[in-house]
Amino acid sequence: MTITDVDGLLPDPRHLLAGTDWASLEHGCGTAAGTPALLAGLLADDVGTQARALRHLDDPVHHQNTIYSATVHAAAYVAKILRDPRTGTLVADRDGRVLPLRAALLDWVKSVATEVDSEAETHMARVGLCLDEHPASVQIRALRPDLFQAVSAFLHAPDLAVQEAALAAAVPLLDAPELIGQRALLTPLVRDVLASSDNRSYRFSAGRGLKSWGHETRSLPDEQNEDLWAGGCSSEPPF
Repeated sequence: MTITDVDGLLPDPRHLLAGTDWASLEHGCGTAAGTPALLAGLLADDVGTQARALRHLDDPVHHQNTIYSATVHAAAYVAKILRDPRTGTLVADRDGRVLPLRAALLDWVKSVATEVDSEAETHMARVGLCLDEHPASVQIRALRPDLFQAVSAFLHAPDLAVQEAALAAAVPLLDAPELIGQRALLTPLVRDVLASSDNRSYRFSAGRGLKSWGHETRSLPDEQNEDLWAGGCSSEPPF
């Protein structure tokens, strides 16, 4: 199946689960045949089931920040369910933070989008690799306008945790050529909200985004100078 339908809109989430040949897709543990049942758990009434589904998204679907064929379809599903009221449930993420499931899902979108942004491409080129030769990464890049449309619904969310997560997810998505024009609109929010977040990784995302968009960052509360890739991201495809 294709990720988008003829109108360029993501299919119904139930159709994404039922209409995808998950057994033909791969994640960090091999075939993704069991993934649709687990992803359906994101909208379960039981918080334990939701937390288990979130863990599955992190690992193996996005194992060690890698983009697999299953990651692409999972990202499309996550984008479609973000508005569902059941994603307002409080869960513990992989770092032990208790936050709305919606915020955790937005963090996951951010992680996926970061793996195909311009800085990721530059890093790969330095080690002799080409992102465009990795089909799943190319598919994620093509999905960025749809992901941004889903994320943008929460850029002014009343819940600060959700708003910050949405802004952080938007930053790498705006590397898409179709979305560059949105940068000017988001710059004030990134500078005023994300750059002053209590979350260090969000502050880093704000500084990184503003700098890549041509804005000065010396006035930010604490400009981060670390190398994003020092955390041990893979240099072998898939990434």
